[in-house]
Amino acid sequence: MTQHEHVRVAVIGSGFGGLGAAVRLRREGVTDFVVLERADSVGGTWRDNSYPGCACDVPSHLYSFSFAPNPDWPRTFSGQEHIRAYLEHVADVFRLRSHLRFNSEVKMMTWDGAKLRWVIETSSGTLTADVVVSATGPLSDPKVPDVPGLDTFPGKVFHSARWDHDYDLRGKRVAMIGTGASAIQIVPSIQPDVAKLTLFQRTPPWVMPRVDRAISGAERWLHRQLPFTSQARRGLLWGLRELQVQAFTKRPDELGIVEQLAKRNMARAIKDPQLRAKLTPSYRIGCKRILLSSTYYPALAQPNVDVVASGLGEVRGSTVVAADGTEAEVDAIVFGTGFHVTDMPIADRVVGAEGKTLAEAWQSGMKSLRGATAAGFPNWMTIIGPNTGLGNSSMILMIESQLNYMADYVKQLEVLGGPAALDARPGAVDAWNHRVQERMKRTVWNTGGCTSWYLDDNGVNTTIWPGTTTEFRGATRRVDLGEYDLLRPPPAPETAPKRRTKKRVEAGA
Repeated sequence: MTQHEHVRVAVIGSGFGGLGAAVRLRREGVTDFVVLERADSVGGTWRDNSYPGCACDVPSHLYSFSFAPNPDWPRTFSGQEHIRAYLEHVADVFRLRSHLRFNSEVKMMTWDGAKLRWVIETSSGTLTADVVVSATGPLSDPKVPDVPGLDTFPGKVFHSARWDHDYDLRGKRVAMIGTGASAIQIVPSIQPDVAKLTLFQRTPPWVMPRVDRAISGAERWLHRQLPFTSQARRGLLWGLRELQVQAFTKRPDELGIVEQLAKRNMARAIKDPQLRAKLTPSYRIGCKRILLSSTYYPALAQPNVDVVASGLGEVRGSTVVAADGTEAEVDAIVFGTGFHVTDMPIADRVVGAEGKTLAEAWQSGMKSLRGATAAGFPNWMTIIGPNTGLGNSSMILMIESQLNYMADYVKQLEVLGGPAALDARPGAVDAWNHRVQERMKRTVWNTGGCTSWYLDDNGVNTTIWPGTTTEFRGATRRVDLGEYDLLRPPPAPETAPKRRTKKRVEAGA
């Protein structure tokens, strides 16, 4: 990138959010933009997560852009390699390559109030932008717990999102830490090859069968020839999930029926009553994300697998010790412990109008206006911001709603004309978040009796949207200028008028 290049819009990240923003900008006629990506290829979390068994738990035809349907999904639930290939395809079809700046990690973004622009320092140079769209995503920076003695472990240690494909797990004794969405895919994938697998489970998840199958050639042919069939398939998948929202947000007790189905699913594979007791959650289903797998429980029932119903407490040499004192000798430790979701690392790199970082502004909890903008950070937007996550449907639906909001935001700046910036009013941010948190009180995520990654350190759910995707789309269709302060460049300082000097006329001249 050219030193001190200036662009109308700088997009941060090239996952679904970043590529979606780039496509929408082009469709709105905005071509003066760049997409800053810290890695050397597009894909975001679907590039970084390449662990064995990695796949999506949302049906393929719903986990794709509405403006870029893919009639050739090979399976009903696609694997990581297919989703990453889809994103590469989007970058090509919509001619985004010329806008991409790879190996350009953002080090700092600072608001210049005098020029109404962002100064962005990256690993490949500095540039400025009128508007920043941050699409770094909540699943981008792995979280590894601070375990005493971990630094002395003589074996191999890595996080599921940074899988070491050069390390062969075959014949090894492996400790799997965590039982989230990644772990339940990793466990059945590596179990047949490892000598011993010890699963450290702090809290058991609710697991439902994953009804996955290959999509036939005839189906794919039909979707190619008659695109409305693919749209109908997507619409059906979306509609069923919209109907489920009431149970999650207003009537959690109705989820008891689903719990019984989950218990039957477990009982079919787990015959040992003691193991079943370890794997049965004590909280309402849905409080944590419901996981989908038809292979997880059968893998846990195998003789080379031990389930420790406790989190990892410490490491003593090659011995891993659970919080309950259980010990195991292992050769490798794999962390499936999630990501920095409620404390996004990018927030430390955004310095707003008052000289504070976004992390400092969000010290008591993440807050934004309509999941997009933050008070004190003019012309800065985020995709998948606070309270835009979903517990039962596709995040692509929420991303597309936020792209509508982004497009109108940029359009409003054009209408206002000249150098201009919009800064979310604190009162509007507070009002929006008050409404969200009031609705959250009845949801299963707040009443279900669990501690999940949806909650921040203060116990506040700053992650999930407590409504339907339809409601969110309506709330983000247009920018309400009444919720923003309009900023203009400060007036140039007045210069003192020059004093006129009269030419002195000498007497007698």
